[in-house]
Amino acid sequence: MGNTPQGITLTPDGARAYVANRGSNTVSVIDTATNTVTDTLATGAGPTDVAISPDGTRAYVTVFDDGLVSVFDLASDTLITDIPVGAGATVAAVTPDGTRVYVTRQTTDTVSVIDTATNTVTGTVTVGPGATGVVVTPDGTRAYVASFSGSVSVIDTATNTVVATIAAGDVPILLAVSSDGARVYVTNAGSSSVSVIDTATNTVTDTIGVSAQPRFPALSPDGSHLYVLNAGPDTASVIDTATRTVVENIGTGDGPTGLAVFPDGTHAYVSNANAGTVGVMVTTVIPDQGSRAGGTTVTLTGHHLANATAVHFGTARAVITANTATSVTVTSPAGSGAVPVTVTTSGGTGTLGSFYYMPVPALTGISPDAGPVSGSDQEIVITGRNLAGAIDVYFGTTRAVIQRVSDTQVTVTAARAPAPGAVAVTVKTSGGSADGLTYTYVDQSTVTGVSPGAGPTTGGTAVTITGTGLTDTEQVTFHGTPAPFAVVSDTTLTATSPPSATAGTFDVTVTTPGGTPAGAFTYVSGPDI
Repeated sequence: MGNTPQGITLTPDGARAYVANRGSNTVSVIDTATNTVTDTLATGAGPTDVAISPDGTRAYVTVFDDGLVSVFDLASDTLITDIPVGAGATVAAVTPDGTRVYVTRQTTDTVSVIDTATNTVTGTVTVGPGATGVVVTPDGTRAYVASFSGSVSVIDTATNTVVATIAAGDVPILLAVSSDGARVYVTNAGSSSVSVIDTATNTVTDTIGVSAQPRFPALSPDGSHLYVLNAGPDTASVIDTATRTVVENIGTGDGPTGLAVFPDGTHAYVSNANAGTVGVMVTTVIPDQGSRAGGTTVTLTGHHLANATAVHFGTARAVITANTATSVTVTSPAGSGAVPVTVTTSGGTGTLGSFYYMPVPALTGISPDAGPVSGSDQEIVITGRNLAGAIDVYFGTTRAVIQRVSDTQVTVTAARAPAPGAVAVTVKTSGGSADGLTYTYVDQSTVTGVSPGAGPTTGGTAVTITGTGLTDTEQVTFHGTPAPFAVVSDTTLTATSPPSATAGTFDVTVTTPGGTPAGAFTYVSGPDI
């Protein structure tokens, strides 16, 4: 694979995958029958995404740095032409009839419209600043554009005008649309969430929390699950679209970015930008983890599954609740360890994958155990046992954002809380939930004064710092250098200025559970001889 693979797209028949390698200015062609790279196509600088025409004859590659869309003939994998669209070409979407391509330009607030018959730009639509993701509804009447300034624009494709602007989460970037066009899913990189848009009313009807730095979303062919890549903890969150809850986090490679689900729903391709690889994520058993007590709703995906007569997890029989030719939904029986999942039909018995019975998690510690009620980007480490695959972490009723996970640690950041006070910490995994720890939200700390406000560069000035929420001060620094200090009260500290190599006015920063407010102190050089 090339360097920094990003967008990945499958041909309509699933025979090949095309991967835009931003760091090496190429597109890799993968034969999905053998999962090998069979060709490498040269592009301009910074290819980021690939869109393929509905008939599978053309690929449209967005070339970010050169401001191009490169058009490739997929019969021969050769370049047909480069279409100048302007700086920051990011993501492309082809209309269902193949006549137009909508291209976002992230460095601007515009979308370029390409006529595929002439391979020319025939229109420009103004949307929100930072236009990144774009999808076209299955009926071709609307294009939805995510702009990281905070909005999703709805374009009427008949007139190429914006007919609605929808407020999404913090930094909306990428989208997926359901096969019936009823819903659009938007990943919000800033708030680590997915917004669900009802396309009939163009309103957000739900917000689903995922892990840190969500990227490309993609739906299973039957629409029952939404897969969302999380570049922070290197996972894919699996969302049940009926309940709108995360049912599993699947481990991926380093820096998962692009995602394409195979047409039969049995697996997906994930481009790992930091690792320079494309991984194959098996999706035949979703979720493939659950409680030892049983009771997990599991969807099995495959072929020739109609009229299934039995499903076994190891030797234990599961309860079948729904069945089609390509899927079986069951309730897992009780069990332990890793077991094969088999389905029996009139044609015989086949193994679709494995299911892992997870032990109940336990929590042993949290550090730090307090923070500002306004939330913070400070990382909080929760320790315990059996934490691998953590799905959700809550501080009281506030969902924390998962940054990293191992079997013994979950690292999170805390979001804004309704009010100050101590709250229970709950970690949910496939094996169950664990609590027993507390996290205390405190009012935001402030610094209102530093007196005296100046002293010599040699240090040694006794300084009084006033403010609020100073009782649990952990550190005081002058221009980044720790200073000795003492807490007098919740509103007063005393500190001694350390030496400074240079004169000037610098921050005096106080580190507390309620934040890191700062004042100012001026270092003055001594007289020259």
